[in-house]
Amino acid sequence: MSYDDQNIFAKILRGEIPCHKVFEDADTLVFMDIMPQSEGHALVVPKAPSRNLLDADPAVLGRTIAVAQKVAIAAKAAFAADGIVITQFNEAPAGQTVFHLHVHVIPRYEGAALRAHGGGAADHGKLAADAAKLKAALG
Repeated sequence: MSYDDQNIFAKILRGEIPCHKVFEDADTLVFMDIMPQSEGHALVVPKAPSRNLLDADPAVLGRTIAVAQKVAIAAKAAFAADGIVITQFNEAPAGQTVFHLHVHVIPRYEGAALRAHGGGAADHGKLAADAAKLKAALG
């Protein structure tokens, strides 16, 4: 399958669709998942066009996972999480719904179930507050 540059994350990267931005560098963009599975759920998206891990340049993967690690450490602190789940889906049968490589960083809390993946949009005020909290923890 080929990369579709009209996917929603490509549009976010081009500034055509807004997001609750947390962090950006030359290679990656981090923003809040609009349909969070848990408080503080963020996405780490490489700027290089890749459908998913299966077709990504290994150098892109390295930079992306390094940023995901920083975000995970910051999210655990910012949201007083008991743990962090890192997920990344490859193709529709595996749960991928947006076909641009992205890594989910999801804070977890003892005894709290995750909401369904794609289970509904969160309040934009809450997402903005969570983005500010995570941004502050990143420094």
